[in-house]
Amino acid sequence: MGRVFSNKNVLLILLVLAILFPLVTQNNYYNQVMILVFIWSIAVYGLNIISGYTGQLSLAHAGFFAIGAYSLGLLTVKAGMNFWLAFPLACLISGVAGLLVGIVALRTRSHFFAIYTMCVGVIIYLIIDKWDDLTGGVRGLIGIPSPDAIGPITFTNIVSQYYLVLFFLILTIFIVKRIAHSLFGRTLVAIRNSEELARTIGISIMKNQLLAFALSSFFAGLAGALYSSFIRFIGPDISAITVTFELLLYLLVGGIGTLTGPILGTFLVVWLTQSLQFLEEYRMVLFGPIVVLIMLFYPRGLVGGYVDLKHYLNRKKSKKVKNVNSNIEEAG
Repeated sequence: MGRVFSNKNVLLILLVLAILFPLVTQNNYYNQVMILVFIWSIAVYGLNIISGYTGQLSLAHAGFFAIGAYSLGLLTVKAGMNFWLAFPLACLISGVAGLLVGIVALRTRSHFFAIYTMCVGVIIYLIIDKWDDLTGGVRGLIGIPSPDAIGPITFTNIVSQYYLVLFFLILTIFIVKRIAHSLFGRTLVAIRNSEELARTIGISIMKNQLLAFALSSFFAGLAGALYSSFIRFIGPDISAITVTFELLLYLLVGGIGTLTGPILGTFLVVWLTQSLQFLEEYRMVLFGPIVVLIMLFYPRGLVGGYVDLKHYLNRKKSKKVKNVNSNIEEAG
């Protein structure tokens, strides 16, 4: 599980299953839930770059998600821009916002960084909520268009939107995987493990963390832009701090600092909450203890727990083989 995206056969099977899913189910509700899983997964992959690989807990992620969503909405609804021009611009705006925030935020460390980014997230929420003339305030932004057609390909139905979001999720996973296995990714891990040691070997802490923060914000904006074009209505609640905590929950359950964790955690938590909707407000009574148990027994998430268990069994097997060999030598 820890190396799902490194195993080509498993990756191909998962890709085929994802492609066939809407054709097999033919259920719009299931397709809608999967689209939301894909969108939130993109946002969680962005959060994983700054929190998983760099080790900085950012609590402003929902704010950058909202910046991407509102940027797309304002550019298409109020500025009348073509969707495919507004879409990359919305992601870029979110990335630049992350860059500007990161210049100040990354001068702080540990819990001070978390507190500062949380304050930034609250400020973004207040701007969206109070700036009626621009964002629509509590009324929200209505009438965000679906993606424009690309030649003969249209995005007017749920299945076509499913494949569009799936495409961007695959692209996100590919990019994040390349980042994780690159010199830049290894540099981020080195900074996470020991900033002092990384500094002594000539690594620029600020430069690398700032780039990671901007990339994290870019992917949050990408998810936000996809969300607004899918839902077609957005309000200030998408930038609330509770959304950041939900994204962090997806990451922690799946496995922080892993490639498989973001999509696994998002898939499991979203589908579990959807399955427990019949319990209404009481579903958290059942769901809460499950999450607590996962955090207690698998602090590195499900993927991290699987990797630890695999290493434990390998060590146990290796020890058993050594004992057998030593017994054979003694008998000889």
